[in-house]
Amino acid sequence: MKQHKKIALLVINCLQGGGAERVVLTLGQGFYELGYEVHILRFKPLVQYDLSQNLNYHVLKFKPYKLIPGAQRRDRVFARAVDKYVLQHIGQPDIILSNLDRADSILSNSKLPNITYIIHNTVSLLYKFNKNYDAEQLKKRMVEIYAKHPCVCVSEGAQKDFIKSFGRITPTIAIHNPIDRDSIQKQADAFVPEYQNYIIHVGSFKDAKRHDLLVKAYAQTDQSMKLLFLGQGKHKNETEQLVTELNLTEKVVFLGFRDNPFPYIKHAQFKILTSDWEGFALVIAEALVLSTPVISTNCPSGPSELLPQNNLMPMGNVDAIAKKMRQAMNNPQEFHAPFDESLLPVKIAEKYVEFTQK
Repeated sequence: MKQHKKIALLVINCLQGGGAERVVLTLGQGFYELGYEVHILRFKPLVQYDLSQNLNYHVLKFKPYKLIPGAQRRDRVFARAVDKYVLQHIGQPDIILSNLDRADSILSNSKLPNITYIIHNTVSLLYKFNKNYDAEQLKKRMVEIYAKHPCVCVSEGAQKDFIKSFGRITPTIAIHNPIDRDSIQKQADAFVPEYQNYIIHVGSFKDAKRHDLLVKAYAQTDQSMKLLFLGQGKHKNETEQLVTELNLTEKVVFLGFRDNPFPYIKHAQFKILTSDWEGFALVIAEALVLSTPVISTNCPSGPSELLPQNNLMPMGNVDAIAKKMRQAMNNPQEFHAPFDESLLPVKIAEKYVEFTQK
């Protein structure tokens, strides 16, 4: 008699370019390697990634439910539709992993068992608890959601912040994001970029990434290496404006979003991150796979768990960032760091199984 495969279901709003979206696909591959039948369920059809044939993909559109008045009521009604869809089209999953606030809010209303949330960020900084006038109300709502199921935080820093923000409302653990070394190395060889002797920054133009600091610090160097930006987002225009104001238009290149950033990362002299906060800092681990040196701000979670102290610099300090950039431009290999094989997808998936089966 053929044994039924275990089912892993990963839920996320969409698969449009972002770190969490890439993590979902990589973690899915890890479960596939463990012998699971893997399903990805999303609520918008948007996709910006090549999808592996090893996984099964589903779209249940949330848009028609937007006509229902009241956000929480809407999520309750949609959760019933999700439960029905999953049981009819996927079966009873052995593990369900919810990713990002849209899916988390909906699955907090689900009646399905075996749900775990993945906390992809440093929540107090992402939601600006110290600056947000509605912080207490927002926290109360988030406690309602996250107390319902166990939580996996993508770094030790993110776990500490989660507990500090909400208390010990649910079992938590820190499990780093999976890194698909073989796929990254293969994609990195797809082409050789037209640029040489450059610094790379990969990330959306959003508050956390502090492109403004990076541009100001770069202006304090001799600009002997070009600075390449990969990404898109709300602060792109003002970053371009700052580059113009500082007379750096000949030295700074905006490449937009690229399906495959890895050749650019592989051929860079070094990679830089100037974030005020990260969940895990996926781009650091990906650079380490490709033996690209990395320097990063020492933000509350992520970088210090992946890089030696020498590679870190203070947050929000233009002069300190400029100093570290000059050091890296003089000797990039001083900031080389090894890749940790415990981050391979199958090993990370094993940690999830161990935690969720307790």
